[in-house]
Amino acid sequence: MDVAKVANDVTGFLIPFLPYLLKVSEKAVEEVGKQLGRDAWEHAKALWIRLRPRVEANPGALEAVRDAAQAPADEDVQTALRVQLKKLLAEDQTLVGELARQLEAIKAAGIAIAAGERSVAIVGDTSGISIITGDQNKVKAS
Repeated sequence: MDVAKVANDVTGFLIPFLPYLLKVSEKAVEEVGKQLGRDAWEHAKALWIRLRPRVEANPGALEAVRDAAQAPADEDVQTALRVQLKKLLAEDQTLVGELARQLEAIKAAGIAIAAGERSVAIVGDTSGISIITGDQNKVKAS
C-alpha cells in the first residue's frame, strides 16, 4: 500500500472534521452533521479512532493536527499534516492497511469531501463531463 497516497487521502478527508474531532461535544456533533453529513462524520470518527493514539504519542503530529483544526484552509498547514501522517504511517504498515480499507469504505459509501477554496469532489463516474474551476473562466462547450 502506498503510504503517501493513504496519508494524502486521510489528510484530505479528515481536515474539515478536525475542529470537531478535537472537541467532541453534543453541539459539535450536531453542527458537523448539518454541515458535512452524518455518514461522513461517522467515517471521520472511525479514521480518527485509528489515528489518535499514534498522533497523540508524536508531538510533531499532534501539533500538525491542532494547527489543521485551527486553520483547515491553510495549504501550508495541510502540507505539514500530510508530512506528519506520512511519517507515522511509514512506521506501521498494519495501520496503513487499516486506513486504506476505511478509505475504500468511504469511497464505496459515495462520500466525498471537497476541502479548500474552489475544491471539487466527485462521486461516481466522470466520463463525458468537464470540471472547470477558477475565477472568470470562459469555457466553450464542444
